[in-house]
Amino acid sequence: MSASAPSFAAAPLGPRLYPLGETAVVLEFGTGINEATNAAIQAVAAQLAAHPFPGFVELVPAFATLTVFYDPWQVSQTASGSPFDYVARQLRQQLGQAPAPGPEPTTTGPAVEIPVCYGGEFGPDLAAVARHCGLSPEEVVARHAGADYQVHFIGFAPGFPYLGGLPAELAMPRRASPRAAVPAGAVGIAGAQTGIYSLPTPGGWQLIGRTPERLFRPEAVEPSRLRAGQRLRFVSITAEQFRHWPAFSATAR
Repeated sequence: MSASAPSFAAAPLGPRLYPLGETAVVLEFGTGINEATNAAIQAVAAQLAAHPFPGFVELVPAFATLTVFYDPWQVSQTASGSPFDYVARQLRQQLGQAPAPGPEPTTTGPAVEIPVCYGGEFGPDLAAVARHCGLSPEEVVARHAGADYQVHFIGFAPGFPYLGGLPAELAMPRRASPRAAVPAGAVGIAGAQTGIYSLPTPGGWQLIGRTPERLFRPEAVEPSRLRAGQRLRFVSITAEQFRHWPAFSATAR
């Protein structure tokens, strides 16, 4: 394998490219969280997934970046020079072929419906969010469940979706003191984001509800229930429905 040092690169009028260790390249599309950036990331990710280069391993999208992992040994058998420079050339070529994102976010398939029981034991921070936002708890639930969301990326924990589309009036700072344990399925708000805890973990998001659905199943062929680019809607359910939901009953035993 060549020992030549990788060079930083930037595609004209496109994302900045830089190495992440010796097995990945990061495409940086911006610095903020917005639908236009996410649409560009999803368009490029779809192009790369459909046309992988030799040595390609996987894609990891985030709010403003797309990380492309590759096998440096396989790349070194294909190209001269540093693996990074070869992969960067492949990515620039793909960037030129990726379709320009339209005015609407890039999504895949119909919206996934996630049932949520809001408030009470399932959403202990709902009242605090309502006070902060100057709304009643019922108004918070109606606006949160009435919005259309898009999965920007999966991160923090396996299967945890970061969702774009939270109504601006529901933005809420994280808790001053994170909880030591947040149950799987908890639906929370942090800043301008909303998300769903896929596993029992510590966490500082404001918890407004909980879903009985399992978002991460390590035994499944596709472990994550959700994936980047999908549309999502929350559907309000009662505590009785929650306790008798098949997925919850199966995991409660």
